[in-house]
Amino acid sequence: MLRDRIRSGSEAGTGLVATMQSGALVSDSVVNEMVKERLSEADAAKGFILDGYPRTLDQAGHLAQFLVGRGIREVVIHLAVDYNIIIARLTGRRQCPRCGTLYNVSSHPPRAEGVCDLDGEALVIRDDDKEAVIRGRLDAYDRQTRPVLEYFRTSGHRVVEVDASDDPPETVHRKIRQMMESA
Repeated sequence: MLRDRIRSGSEAGTGLVATMQSGALVSDSVVNEMVKERLSEADAAKGFILDGYPRTLDQAGHLAQFLVGRGIREVVIHLAVDYNIIIARLTGRRQCPRCGTLYNVSSHPPRAEGVCDLDGEALVIRDDDKEAVIRGRLDAYDRQTRPVLEYFRTSGHRVVEVDASDDPPETVHRKIRQMMESA
């Protein structure tokens, strides 16, 4: 949602660019309002998946109130991944600046090194995929988001933990489905 807001060229999107490029988190009030707006759209009426939200205790409280107010019973899925694996995955990510296609130098490389398969454009490393920025985001996760997981665990919400360190996305998806069916 944040990247879509930036791409829209809106004044609100312009203000998000510097924050995101530095690896800092966008303010809770901005993100909470964006999520509330998005979840009020018709296509979210029968269910939705939130990825990367909530990241702070304030966001978690805001979301919990929103869900209770609408009678929605949530399941929190925690994808556990070793930090060294996260750093390796993200620093290996490359993106086509023209079409947006994502590649990874080790797990999903382009056919020709450094060049988009679809349009031949030279691939770039996004500012938020640089190691220093990633480490800053992991530090922010430890300080701000890890307590959110504990909040959900200790306040009676359903939390499912999935080891996502080494498996391809299809296997992680299968693990999530199995855990959801048994929960």
